[in-house]
Amino acid sequence: MSMLTPPGMGGKYRITGDKYPRMRRPRRRGRLVVALVASVAALGLVGWGTLQLIGIFTGNDEKASAAGPKADCATKASPSASASAAASAYPKPAQITVNVFNATPRAGLAKETADALKKRGFKIGDVGNATKEFDKKVKGAGILLGRTSAMSTSLRVLGTQVAGAEARADGRKGADVDLIIGTGFKSLTAKAAADKALAALSNPQPEPSSSKKAC
Repeated sequence: MSMLTPPGMGGKYRITGDKYPRMRRPRRRGRLVVALVASVAALGLVGWGTLQLIGIFTGNDEKASAAGPKADCATKASPSASASAAASAYPKPAQITVNVFNATPRAGLAKETADALKKRGFKIGDVGNATKEFDKKVKGAGILLGRTSAMSTSLRVLGTQVAGAEARADGRKGADVDLIIGTGFKSLTAKAAADKALAALSNPQPEPSSSKKAC
């Protein structure tokens, strides 16, 4: 055996010349394994991402749609019951008897105003000059007088016809109300504006309730 022959190779690889034999390099199996593992991991990530996208467009939307009505239910305000109750509390002009008194120096103003109110549907009671308590002492458009309960009912309705009139409660027992015409009075509120104000009383806009409805 030649001295150039690597130990342990026997005669199969005996070197007889002055050149080493060309030996096949061992396959690098480690690199193939690493590449295979990396490919599997990449495919796994792609599959996981696909499942996430499917979940977003299917499952999550269902959850969102299921949660949507609850959120709406929690935040959606219900119309206030007080609005409809207030509307029913106001009487119609035909249910209100108005006494018209003139506290100004203008003669015939009480009858003129009473006739105009009658045309607008109000019932007319007494018509004449104001008592000494009010005669020539009412500086504004007028004073509306009625019992305490009329402050939020009949006087509100009558107030739509006399802009700027002051509403007051007195100790009367009856349901009739008084219009005492003051020196600042020129005429009743224009019918179109008065009808609009009267409609707003009869059909108030519902206000949102502060309480949240449980779903």
